[in-house]
Amino acid sequence: MLIIARSLRELSFGQLMQVYEEGNLENAAQLWPDAPPGQQLAMAEQEFYAYLQQVFFKTPGGVYCIWEQEHTYVSALRLEPYRDGLLLEALETAPGQRRRGYARSLLEATLAWLKERGGGYLYSHVGKKNTASLGVHGQLGFERISELAVYADGSVNDCCCTLRRKV
Repeated sequence: MLIIARSLRELSFGQLMQVYEEGNLENAAQLWPDAPPGQQLAMAEQEFYAYLQQVFFKTPGGVYCIWEQEHTYVSALRLEPYRDGLLLEALETAPGQRRRGYARSLLEATLAWLKERGGGYLYSHVGKKNTASLGVHGQLGFERISELAVYADGSVNDCCCTLRRKV
């Protein structure tokens, strides 16, 4: 089932962190290599919360889309204004829930929800080596439009490509 959250109050932050635990652990190890692992994760989650509270949900049009299965968050993504549409970012499925089609279900439901609201363009930055995500995006009609990812703040990532789909 698709959950749409426009504020922190509308989502379970603890469940969201379970979806993003793997990425948070990777980021924390790079940012705070000298901290104990448990402390690293807590620090990453605190930064994530602060970002959502102070930046993401204060951005007009910022929305979290979550796929819930049996009352548990299994996959999530963020949408925020970008160019002439929206940028899909942070698409992730909890490690224990992968290879069950949840990311695809989330993307399909998100696309249907966006279409109901008038459509437009949906952009996504995907790692060039992330064959699973590239495959799902391709199956759902996304086309590669750039070999770089240019973020809303102007920063560039050459390890990612930019995909786009008309909704």
